[in-house]
Amino acid sequence: MASFDPLILPIESIAGEAPLDAERMREDWLRQRFASPQPWTPEINEEQRMRQIVGTPRPAAVLMPIVMREEGPAMLFTQRTADLKDHAGQISFPGGRTELSDVSPIDTALRETEEEIGLARSHVEVIGSLPEYFTGTGYRVTPVAGLIKPPFEVVPDPREVAEIFEVPLAFLMDGMNHQRRTIELSKELGSRTFYTMPYQRFFIWGATAGMLRNLFLFLRS
Repeated sequence: MASFDPLILPIESIAGEAPLDAERMREDWLRQRFASPQPWTPEINEEQRMRQIVGTPRPAAVLMPIVMREEGPAMLFTQRTADLKDHAGQISFPGGRTELSDVSPIDTALRETEEEIGLARSHVEVIGSLPEYFTGTGYRVTPVAGLIKPPFEVVPDPREVAEIFEVPLAFLMDGMNHQRRTIELSKELGSRTFYTMPYQRFFIWGATAGMLRNLFLFLRS
């Protein structure tokens, strides 16, 4: 659980880039971009840099599930239950820490997705992954991108997932919806700047918003 409430912090700035072209959110274009990525530079904040050099971060992986709806693609998220040790109540991608039995980050992401929301791996077409993302809670996360075609069923694990929902990809891939907020933690810890992407009653922020930001930069490169 964060030691502060990100909702009450003022918006410091808006990233402001133009929205991603609709063509670049088409199924065939997404496959091609991950198969033949163009040069781009991920955004790495100070907290991520710190986590790369302090201690040994625990490996983890998440699935970035892109649902190919007729009305336009959407990203699937979970809202975590309020009593979890890490990221309680936050908006997350399905995923979690790597187990010894996992053969790859893709295996971790698919296994955790099946356990958390009941989505069988046979429904997921993995198209690639983004660079590792280092979180403030000490994880080294590999974001795995996957396409999902309806119909499919999801059943949340009530121990971990309070709700499953979707957000239009067009909303998330628009720099005008990428807010920056800053919290002053302490004299020793300094400040922390992070992205937020509020959508309706859902407040997407932190590592999830950071990985979405990198997906945006990757697809617009």
